[in-house]
Amino acid sequence: MKLTTPRFWNALLVGAMIAAPLAINPAALRADDRRYHDDRHNDDHTWNDREDKAYRIWVKEQHRKYEHFDRLRAEDQQAFWAWRHQTL
Repeated sequence: MKLTTPRFWNALLVGAMIAAPLAINPAALRADDRRYHDDRHNDDHTWNDREDKAYRIWVKEQHRKYEHFDRLRAEDQQAFWAWRHQTL
């Protein structure tokens, strides 16, 4: 039992050291630097907190169930960008 206890504590300590920065800054898990091309307006959009907030508003206005933007069909993404250009 004496040999397994230090290994357990070492593993716990290493795990805590890895998890601590992610717990302090959960934004590090998000890919905020994703870029999307808007074909209709021929421009690019960087996904950030502002775009995410606008997207959540659009989802509510469209009475849709929330799903990650990058999982939407291309037509739905273009519908969002069209709405986004109207609200800018």
